[in-house]
Amino acid sequence: MTVESTAARKTTRRSSGTKRTASASTSTTKKTSARGAAEPELVQLLTPEGERVQHPDYDIDLSAEELRGLYRDMVLTRRFDAEATSLQRQGELGLWASLLGQEAAQIGSGRALRDDDYVFPTYREHGVAWVRGVDPTNLLGMFRGVNHGGWDPNSNNFHLYTIVIGSQTLHATGYAMGIAKDGADSAVIAYFGDGASSQGDVNEAFTFSAVYNAPVVFFCQNNQWAISEPTEKQTRVPLYQRARGFGFPGVRVDGNDVLACLAVTKSALERARRGEGPTLVEAFTYRMGAHTTSDDPTKYRRDEEREAWEAKDPILRLKAYLEREGHADEAFFEELEAESETLGKRVREAVRSMPDPDHTAMFEHVYADGHTLVDEERAQFTAYQASFADDEVK
Repeated sequence: MTVESTAARKTTRRSSGTKRTASASTSTTKKTSARGAAEPELVQLLTPEGERVQHPDYDIDLSAEELRGLYRDMVLTRRFDAEATSLQRQGELGLWASLLGQEAAQIGSGRALRDDDYVFPTYREHGVAWVRGVDPTNLLGMFRGVNHGGWDPNSNNFHLYTIVIGSQTLHATGYAMGIAKDGADSAVIAYFGDGASSQGDVNEAFTFSAVYNAPVVFFCQNNQWAISEPTEKQTRVPLYQRARGFGFPGVRVDGNDVLACLAVTKSALERARRGEGPTLVEAFTYRMGAHTTSDDPTKYRRDEEREAWEAKDPILRLKAYLEREGHADEAFFEELEAESETLGKRVREAVRSMPDPDHTAMFEHVYADGHTLVDEERAQFTAYQASFADDEVK
């Protein structure tokens, strides 16, 4: 665990619980679409301009220190993400899936978790990994091709990244059913994207979790695009409303509002712990970068769309609030910038110094007690590798 993640983790673990207070100023917004129809309600506590608003069902009290901690988490996560993208462009990583623009959804929901809760991520939850105390350099081994995941899932209750789209929701549901039978006072959260919501595994997870009243929160980061397919080509109703058909509640939250994401996720987790079953949280956000570094979003997205979402940047809106309320001074931002550069340098050095894996490591742990066919394949592969050395000698 790094110094950065340890300090960051301590900062916001002391966050106050979710409060349910009535208010005349509600941040459940209803907008009108171009067709004149009312758009889905959106839970919001911090406007794009950085103004604090109240909500009748979801609200949260945070100290200035805790608010600065959330800001720090998002800034350092974005810095790490940018460094990883650069490393891929330099040939140090085979691939990278950026979270640019989704920092609030991940940091807010991640900070709502207790230490004993368990996380099942996809392959883009770098911010959640950060708040769970996973060393960011460990995330890069798989993308460099030197391991299958560089951390012990049980050390931080953060499962290995899942590349198969949507399968982790079933894993999360099964795990949640298990801890419920054990009588544990814990909850499980499963992350997936808008595209994954169309997968059969996700819908099966919804069915099992509802029928067995599993203590699981399904956290969907709706970043508007499933690679090159927009959300409107995947569903005829807002994603959070799908939960109704399975018999549990769904809520849409402003995914660029870290305070709202924290409050809504904390409420859903508490509901799960009370034995009231699953909740679907749709974090309405935007993927400001490419789907992965092998993708070119200019082929299917307009620049105007990205520019409109850049005005809703999750980091800028929290910074505006901190400055308006006097919760952070220039010294804080300068120190954070220096810390950010230090993190970037450490990540670069760590990636470039990663040792190459043993070529035969892929044959280990395939079977618990070994297997004759695997032994034969290992021997054939070893001989094949050795033939290159013979060619070099000649």
